[in-house]
Amino acid sequence: MAEPSGQPTPEQDFSKPVAYDQQGRPLYAHPPAFTDDQPPVVYVTRPAEPLQPHISEAARQRHEEAKRLYPHLNLSEGEFVISAIRRHPIGLLSIWGVVGIVVLLLFIGTPFVLSNGIIFGQLSSESIASLGMVILFVCVLFILGGIIATVVYRGNRFYLTNESVTQHIQHSLFSKKEQTISLANVEDASFRQHGILQHLLNYGSLRLSTEGDETTYRFNYVSNPFNQVRLLNNAVEAFKNGRPVNPEDD
Repeated sequence: MAEPSGQPTPEQDFSKPVAYDQQGRPLYAHPPAFTDDQPPVVYVTRPAEPLQPHISEAARQRHEEAKRLYPHLNLSEGEFVISAIRRHPIGLLSIWGVVGIVVLLLFIGTPFVLSNGIIFGQLSSESIASLGMVILFVCVLFILGGIIATVVYRGNRFYLTNESVTQHIQHSLFSKKEQTISLANVEDASFRQHGILQHLLNYGSLRLSTEGDETTYRFNYVSNPFNQVRLLNNAVEAFKNGRPVNPEDD
């Protein structure tokens, strides 16, 4: 039997035998898969345009409507708003209740102080005018503070879509932030109503916990919290099971 001609090289003619077996049959060398200076290359092709998921006509209409109503939200293709939660008006009652009490006390107390100052000669006319201006300025400040607190209170929003949850948090006129959570990361959603007033006026707090980092999100003064949690749990279940949320069912 002839001896092999050694290791094949890229320059070899692999159509010619390099050895023969005991029966005289030719043996051929196989071309190398790659060399040291030429690593293997895997070619992967992808479509020129990514495949688009199927979006029903009802979901498409809801998507266009949500873009029109909530232009500040970053909605993906086919994403629509299921519920836009605002804070219950009960919070405004506490804000304007404080403002009203302070203003009322100032307006009731001012005539009493001024009248006593005139009767007993404790205040001059210039002092009375200055005191009246100060009290009026304080009233204006409290009313302006109530307006700012109302804007901040109403600036807190909670949006549930068929893909995510977005919470707008506003601490002041010039301090706000936004949190967006994918429904795939939502682990638990619940609500709490505490006290007679919350049950009578049907408002409470919404609690949302996520997987992994174990972060808990809360949104207070939610109107009809039972219904909001029901919508949220249904959307999470549908998203995780890979089935679309029916727009007619929300």
